[in-house]
Amino acid sequence: MSHTISAPDTVPDTAVDVGSLSRLIGFALRRAQAAVFQDFAATLETEDIRPAQYSVLEVLRASPGLRQAQVSAALGIKTTNFVPLFDALEAAGLAERRAISADRRAKGLFLSERGTLVLERLDAKVAAHEARFTARIGEDGKGVLLGLLARLQDPAFD
Repeated sequence: MSHTISAPDTVPDTAVDVGSLSRLIGFALRRAQAAVFQDFAATLETEDIRPAQYSVLEVLRASPGLRQAQVSAALGIKTTNFVPLFDALEAAGLAERRAISADRRAKGLFLSERGTLVLERLDAKVAAHEARFTARIGEDGKGVLLGLLARLQDPAFD
């Protein structure tokens, strides 16, 4: 004889007691990241850009001419995943590989003119996205949060 336990249909997901998970940094980070990521993905949808693609374009705007390995390392993207990601940006006309004068065998990564225009169009939308979440915690809270997150990534604290 099997017994099945069914969850009540009337309990909203937010009312579920997650036990000790609510005290775990990783769980809280994941939930917060999901909320921010969903909003950010919706923000970029109008330009048919995914968040990882936006990150690459933004790095290239700030540091044009980097090699593929430098961009993928800076963003924490595996090289095997970075190649098709960048190929898609190149196929869409948003970025390009160009020879680097110091080493003709190496290719630097650059925004295309179209990529620059797309980022300029997205600037206001990304700023509005950022403002929505900053409003929840305030400017001071944002500074504290960014500082704490930087500490979590810093191996000096190990």
